[in-house]
Amino acid sequence: MTLIDGITSRSVQTPRLRANVLERAGDPTAGGPAVVFIHGNVSSSLFWQDAMLATPEHWRVFAIDLRGFGDSETLPVDPTRGLRDFSDDVASVVAELGLGSVHVVAWSMGAGVAMQYALDHPVRSLTLQSPLSPYGFGGTAADGSRLTDDDAGTGGGGVNPDFVARLEGGDRTAESDGSPRSVYASSYVLPGFVSEHEDIWVESMLTTKVGIDNYPGDGVASENWPGFAAGSRGVLNTMAPKNLNLTGIVDLEPKPPLTWIHGANDLIVSDTSFFDLNYLGQVGVIPGWPGEDVAPAQPMIMQTRAVFEAYAAAGGTFQELVLENCGHSPHLEYPEAFRDALVATVEAAGGE
Repeated sequence: MTLIDGITSRSVQTPRLRANVLERAGDPTAGGPAVVFIHGNVSSSLFWQDAMLATPEHWRVFAIDLRGFGDSETLPVDPTRGLRDFSDDVASVVAELGLGSVHVVAWSMGAGVAMQYALDHPVRSLTLQSPLSPYGFGGTAADGSRLTDDDAGTGGGGVNPDFVARLEGGDRTAESDGSPRSVYASSYVLPGFVSEHEDIWVESMLTTKVGIDNYPGDGVASENWPGFAAGSRGVLNTMAPKNLNLTGIVDLEPKPPLTWIHGANDLIVSDTSFFDLNYLGQVGVIPGWPGEDVAPAQPMIMQTRAVFEAYAAAGGTFQELVLENCGHSPHLEYPEAFRDALVATVEAAGGE
C-alpha cells in the first residue's frame, strides 16, 4: 500500500532499461506542461506523490524511479560517467513517453541528475530541491578544487555499514540510529516532523538496491585521512569530485528558469554536513582529523550559491528560497511553499 490515492504506476520499457513511472490519475494527455520529478539517493518516486497531487490539474506530471531504486530495473551504475547513467535513463523515459522538452523537478542527488540532464537535453525549467553541490559530495575546497588526488573521504567507503545492512535486510523499525526509519526522522526531515505517510517514505528508502554496483558502491584504501577514497563502482562514487562537475550549467544556452529550494536546517546538504567526513572530523566524531588546512569541510551551500549566481550573471533567471526550521525535504515539510515556488518556476518558463 505505497501508492497514495490518485497516483498510478506503470512500467516503461526503453532501449536503456525498464523504468517504473508514477503518474497522476486523470492527467490530460496533451495541452498542459509536462513536469518530470526525479528523486534523490536512498529513496524513490514514492516520495513525490503528495507534491504531484498538489500541482495544477492541467499539468501532466511524472515521477521516474532511477536504476536500482523503486521498481525500476537494477542495472550497474558506472561512476566514471558521473551521474550520466541516471540522466541518460531519464532521457530515455522522456523520449519513450514522447514528452519533448520538459520541466524538471529534482531532489538532492536527483538534482545533480537534473543538472546533468539539462547539460545534455533541452529543458523548460529547473526546480532543484536541496541539491548536492555542483562540485560533487565531499572532498573539495570552497572554490571547488579537489583536496586530494584520490578524493579521500568520499564515495562508497564512508557509509555506516549498519545502515547498509539494515537497508538490505528490510528493517522497518526505529531500534537503531542506523535504521532507515531513524535516518529518515533525523536527517531527511527536521527532527520532530510528523507525516501520516512515514511508513511509505520508509518503504521508499527500502527499495534501494544494495550492492557494489549500486548502493553504496566500493571504496579503496588511501594514504590520506581518513584512510579511504572513492572507488570505481556504484552510486556514491558518482558524486566523487573526480567524476562529477556540473558547473557547465553556467554556460548553458538557452538558460531555463532555475529555482533553488532548501531548508535552513538541512543536515545532509550543508556547509556543516553531518554526511561530510571532513566536517565529522572537525567536530571530533571521527578521530585524527588533520586540520582545516588539509581537510576542510565542504561548503556545499556556498559553492552552490556561487555557481547559481554565476548562472544568473551569465543571463539566466535564478531564484533562491530558503525555508527556516526545515530539513532536507521541503516538499514534505513545507508543501505549500514548495508548490508555490514550483508553480512560479513553471509559469516563468511559459508553462501556464
